[in-house]
Amino acid sequence: MLAAVSVIARAKIGVATYIFENDATGQRIADALIRAARRGVKVYVLIDGYGCKDLPRSMLDGLRAAGVKTLIFRPRISPWTFRRKRLRRMHRKIVVVDREIAFVGGINIIEDREAKGGMASRYDYAVAVEGPLVDVIRLSAQRLWSMVAWSSFRKGMVRTGALPLSTSTGGSMSAAFLMRDNFHHRRDIEAAYLLAIKQAESEIILANAYFLPGLDFRHALINAVRRGVRVVLLLQGKVEYLLEHLASRALYGNLLDAGVEIYEYRKGFLHAKVAVIDGHWATVGSSNIDPFSLLLSREANVVVDDEAFGATLAQSLKKTVETDCRRILTDKWKQQPAGLRFISWLSYGLLRFMMGISGYAPENGRARNE
Repeated sequence: MLAAVSVIARAKIGVATYIFENDATGQRIADALIRAARRGVKVYVLIDGYGCKDLPRSMLDGLRAAGVKTLIFRPRISPWTFRRKRLRRMHRKIVVVDREIAFVGGINIIEDREAKGGMASRYDYAVAVEGPLVDVIRLSAQRLWSMVAWSSFRKGMVRTGALPLSTSTGGSMSAAFLMRDNFHHRRDIEAAYLLAIKQAESEIILANAYFLPGLDFRHALINAVRRGVRVVLLLQGKVEYLLEHLASRALYGNLLDAGVEIYEYRKGFLHAKVAVIDGHWATVGSSNIDPFSLLLSREANVVVDDEAFGATLAQSLKKTVETDCRRILTDKWKQQPAGLRFISWLSYGLLRFMMGISGYAPENGRARNE
């Protein structure tokens, strides 16, 4: 998609991505950005220092030689420190083209179209945005670029300049762009989730790759079930990161006992970060429901309040639940070996410990993600 829209760009392309891999997809995207830059389009690419730690210098050199401006968010990733700054990553996946269209979601720039080892491609979502919200996303991306440029002693690399006027004067949906940073928007995404869950009347469908919610979030889901709301969780079934996989499963028992339905995606790796509530409130973005996304990383989600959009996303999620997932049943879950339960809780405790030594100090003197 990025390669396609880069062809129609007239003035400016902005890309922010956690991972930019030097594979077939990454090279195809890089070539498209280079072609855009050579025909006079201003192209900006912001990548994360940890997510792109293996990206060869040759790819960056090639982009820069063609006129693509590139910056790295927190390039220093020493493995010998657990300081909070090392864990504060730029986890957003955003593309903005002129003032016409923006893409927000969980999809990185990485080859994932072909199944490997019998597995399907990653299960993920991104949303295309047109209309007035594009400018909101554009300005947010520009501010982040300017901040990184300033910290790299490259002031003035981004100027608003004269962009073509948007041809979109309005939209038919109610939508908002939410971001998480460590300044003025620390809780925006989490707060939007919690408010929607607390107001839910009939159904909550939540798909999340790395699910390790705090106490407030878990209580909100459990209280929704008690109100008669159906709560469906679509979670990671295959092991991608062992520690977080085990830690998230430590919470299954409590949620299952409360009546929450848990389904594990088994066809491939789940990478989605989406939700639909009551068929009309929906969110698509980069934020997982875990401490790293909700407390440390820079994230971006789009929230939409629209019945047609919500119905389409809900239908997609329900089809996946029916065809590609295994439901975790309470009785069978309780029959798992005590040793496995112990390892899960040990993993959960270790992750909490890692958050503590990273320097995270919870607000109001208590841990919100216990």
